[in-house]
Amino acid sequence: MIVATIIVFDDYGPPDVLHPVEVADPEPGPDQVRIRVKVAGVQPFDCATRHGDYAQYTPLQMPARLGNEAAGVVDQVGRDVTGISPGDEVIAFMTMLGYADTVVVPANQVTQKPSELPWPEAGVLSASGQTASTALDELQIGPGDTLLVHAAAGGVGSFAVQIARARGATVIGTASERNHDYLRSLGALPVTYGPGLEERVRAIAPQGVDAVLDAIGGEALDASVKLVSDTARIVTIADWTAPARLGVRRIGTDRSVQRLNELTRLYQDKKLIVPVSRTFPLARAADAHREVETGHVRGKVALTVD
Repeated sequence: MIVATIIVFDDYGPPDVLHPVEVADPEPGPDQVRIRVKVAGVQPFDCATRHGDYAQYTPLQMPARLGNEAAGVVDQVGRDVTGISPGDEVIAFMTMLGYADTVVVPANQVTQKPSELPWPEAGVLSASGQTASTALDELQIGPGDTLLVHAAAGGVGSFAVQIARARGATVIGTASERNHDYLRSLGALPVTYGPGLEERVRAIAPQGVDAVLDAIGGEALDASVKLVSDTARIVTIADWTAPARLGVRRIGTDRSVQRLNELTRLYQDKKLIVPVSRTFPLARAADAHREVETGHVRGKVALTVD
């Protein structure tokens, strides 16, 4: 019997709870495709899920899986699938499946990988890229806006800075001092976290900012409500307490092939780089989580499959 390798965890806990298991090779349904994964992306969301941070909101059935983005080569398609063929190099999005050497996903969650896009970058594009794009749509970011991005050097932040710049906005990004040159390279004006954040932002934007995308939560959001005249133009992807505490919106991701194609077009137009900080073999998913949990990752961490 042909088997596939997946990463699972049997209970919430530290990175060491992640371990590989072998399962029967999955078969695609009529409207699905099977992908032999080359690279899967790792998100802070994955680490928080594994740790149990969201268990009170969405408890998982164990053993549980992780991973919302991957790229690889199609090797089988369902009978109703058109436009995708075995051998196609693709990018896909999924829910809690990506840490694997093989995935089966609906065909409408798959798009062609541009030939010039390297595998590591392709594997980490979908989740954080689509989250950033969704947030900018929610905020209605356009030409002339000044956007403040918290955790601007991380995965979602790195994409948000670049997409907002491509839409004609000025971007101020919060990050540690060591990431300021990196943010400048993406087109953002960097400021440092911590006490005095409001004053540092006003030194760049004396009248405040038009909108805020928060990817870290906490005191950064407390400062944000003082910088924006309309709190409807503040969103967080990280702080579950923010709606009740500050009256700002917590949002998720509106994923679609159309949105993913927008990201690949930006890459092809050289308006988007896909920063990959480090890669780990699939079997070392625990080490990848440890890396993400240092809080010092620029862009994304990826899992690779030989």
